[in-house]
Amino acid sequence: MILAEGMLKPGALKGKNIIVTGGGTGLGRSMGEYFLELGANLVITSRKLDVLQETAKEMMVVKGGKVIPLACDVREIDQVEAMWKDATDHLGQIHVVLNNAAGNFISPTERLSTNAFNTVLDIVLKGTSQVTLTAGKDWIAKKQTGIFLNIVTTYAWTGSGYVVPSAAAKAGVLALTRSLAVEWAKYGIRSNAIAPGPFPTEGAWSRLLPGDLLKKFDPAKKVPVGRVGEHQELANLAAYLVSDYSSYVNGEVMTIDGGEWLKGAGEFNNLDQIPEEMWDMMDASRGKKA
Repeated sequence: MILAEGMLKPGALKGKNIIVTGGGTGLGRSMGEYFLELGANLVITSRKLDVLQETAKEMMVVKGGKVIPLACDVREIDQVEAMWKDATDHLGQIHVVLNNAAGNFISPTERLSTNAFNTVLDIVLKGTSQVTLTAGKDWIAKKQTGIFLNIVTTYAWTGSGYVVPSAAAKAGVLALTRSLAVEWAKYGIRSNAIAPGPFPTEGAWSRLLPGDLLKKFDPAKKVPVGRVGEHQELANLAAYLVSDYSSYVNGEVMTIDGGEWLKGAGEFNNLDQIPEEMWDMMDASRGKKA
């Protein structure tokens, strides 16, 4: 099936060294695996070293290449700086940073503690900015080019109830992406973002929508194309944006959601739930032949 096929030609990322935060599981792992397949070397980071080490072994067995697992809590600047030093010690120049680490709670905002709210802000906005500043300052000092790819979300520009700290943090990441795309382009540093729609991952969805909630709020029902995304589709887009093929793309946020956010943004889009018989009645009430 073409949805599960890689898009770029073999070797498209050969020689590139890429850091993926939150790279041990889920979408971060899926994107990293495709980067490996295209010839890149990886550093994968998260807080859980044991998970990273197991993932690194599995990835290298299946995809080849080199994967360096480094524990790092992106909320802590000393850990970020240590991770960056270790990454450059292992691989030399880092060419790409994929800021993928995230956290979220689906909850009425008034039920969230200050600590829970700040945890999401710290991981998503503070963590992304700390990794970005650490990498960017080093690239600029060494006169090296680089690429940032940040994972945001469509509610970064619309906002959304019940995920308020995530919406606020992702909006900040989007502003960071666009601002640095302008400011740091003179150094040969590009910054782009991806706003994914529903891409199921084991664990994450069950934590956010436990029990029968996932069935009740089936994300596929909100997507005009009638399905959720395949991980390879996201990996294809990510690989393009960190490759030299996208060298003229800068400051862009690319949405990959099957039209989900547009459907939600339209005031009357949910009228697709009205049965034909009711449309007939409405036509008749306006004096139009049914």
